[in-house]
Amino acid sequence: MLLTNANIATLRNDDGFNLIPDGAIAIKGQDIAWVGHTSEIPAQYKNLKVTDVAGRLITPALIDCHSHVVFGGNRAAEFELRLNGASYEEVAKNGGGIVSTVKATRAASEQELLNDALTRVDAMIKEGVALIEIKSGYGLDQDTELKMLRVARMIAQSRPIDIRTSFLGAHAIPAEYASNPDAYIDEMCIPTLRTAHNEGLVDAVDGFCESIAFTPAQIARVFDVAKELNLPVKLHAEQLSHLGGTQLATQYNALSADHVEYANDADAMAMAETGTVAVILPGAFYTLRETQAPPIHSFRKHGVTMALATDCNPGSSPLVSPLLTMNMACTLFRMTPLEAMLGVTAHAATALGETHRGRIVAGARADLCIWNADHPAELSYRIGFNPLHTRIFKGKT
Repeated sequence: MLLTNANIATLRNDDGFNLIPDGAIAIKGQDIAWVGHTSEIPAQYKNLKVTDVAGRLITPALIDCHSHVVFGGNRAAEFELRLNGASYEEVAKNGGGIVSTVKATRAASEQELLNDALTRVDAMIKEGVALIEIKSGYGLDQDTELKMLRVARMIAQSRPIDIRTSFLGAHAIPAEYASNPDAYIDEMCIPTLRTAHNEGLVDAVDGFCESIAFTPAQIARVFDVAKELNLPVKLHAEQLSHLGGTQLATQYNALSADHVEYANDADAMAMAETGTVAVILPGAFYTLRETQAPPIHSFRKHGVTMALATDCNPGSSPLVSPLLTMNMACTLFRMTPLEAMLGVTAHAATALGETHRGRIVAGARADLCIWNADHPAELSYRIGFNPLHTRIFKGKT
């Protein structure tokens, strides 16, 4: 197709929205063939089916590069406990938190998990999302971890959406290994990673490096296996304390370090050197009512690429809206609308190792959003408002 009469935010580089007024986009197959001013459309594209977008804004489709959308049950009761003064760590240590979701996820069938996940995925699609990263980590036994990964793969067969999976076996310590986390890593986590990889269920490997989860040394054993299997890694790091997870991530050339509220200037320097993306997750910061904001200034100073994601999960971020995520990032962390827009497009793609997405340039995937908006800053500015007109996925509406 040929999209004309558009205001295009190309994001062709990181120095601005790089708007093309009265722009046009030629799409052939699943890719963008050409982009430029309507008056300059090359002759070979003028015979394509024309869609006049009536001056609307076009951006790359959105990408959620950190989510946990496959899970059983919910944790509304814990929300109330935290409102009454209990901390995230206190809830977890008393049998709540991740471990409570593990019980519900283990008990759910694949179909039940799929049906629940699709309600969340549908909400994301309605806001223009074309690619979602989904983690395991609510099974903590081999059967359930594999079940979660299979369900994540099934989502792409049920909806017009691309899915990337991350194995997060090192997410929490299950009750049966409460006194021996090292045995859990060696006896369950690593063997399950190998099985999941053999079954083609894993695109990347993640871990939760925190005082209520796993130490850097324990995560390193998992990452060593990931390296052996030629799988990229990412890490939940420095969310609740500074445990050294960000430095560990950079030692393994991680795609991303996520949360990073307690990361410091030295961490930012290391991330910039290795190209590790800082994935900012304002939903968890907001839900847990944290006070330690990520060091956005240090990331800017050292040129660290910053992505944004919902962190959709039942406990610390029951959030499915990338648009609200953008607003939160600007309001809570003083990120700019440009940083927010890049964070859910080009930089989110980088955090997943997807170099052909997230920008409107020739050769990129034709995943696009047409918005009832005049300027991309509106997407961060509005609260609880969805101006999506049309989502284009793989070159088709």
